[in-house]
Amino acid sequence: MTVLPELYVMRHGETVWNLKGRWHGSLDSALTAKGRSQAIEMGQKLLAEGVSALSHVALTSPQTRAIRTCDLALAPIAITPEVCDDLREIGIGVWTGLTRNDMRAGWPDLEVDGWMDVYANAPGGEGFEAVWERAGRVLERLDAPTIVVTHGITSRILRTRAMGLSFEDLDELPGGQGVIHHIRDGIHRTI
Repeated sequence: MTVLPELYVMRHGETVWNLKGRWHGSLDSALTAKGRSQAIEMGQKLLAEGVSALSHVALTSPQTRAIRTCDLALAPIAITPEVCDDLREIGIGVWTGLTRNDMRAGWPDLEVDGWMDVYANAPGGEGFEAVWERAGRVLERLDAPTIVVTHGITSRILRTRAMGLSFEDLDELPGGQGVIHHIRDGIHRTI
């Protein structure tokens, strides 16, 4: 496996749709006050880790919730992020913007209980394989310690690949908002 530079992976802060149980996919909703606070706190954690504009670069998803999180987190560090389309969230087709109850009502024969079920079974969805390929492209381009601001599934797949794990290990990695996932030399820790 290729040795990757140090990696800090963050999911966007809490959004209005997160609170309502709506699944974003390719759509956006605004960060809540808590989500904005999470972003600022993640920036403070990065500073405590010694992250600086002299030694680190940043990539962000093109989706507004990630860009806003990135802007808030990186403001005290003065790193200007590059927008990277490969960091967008997994597409969930016609389920975009729906709740689990909406999905169950409209597609009673499809499993939606676990979070992986939603992404695996979404009619017209992008599918895990496409995101796996996108994550690989992101990792191939890294040549300096990097901060990545992305989304739940994209973050898990990116970290799985960065650690040299297989797709079957995807569900084993921690998730969450307001935390930073740090990977160095294939070792993962949550900050």
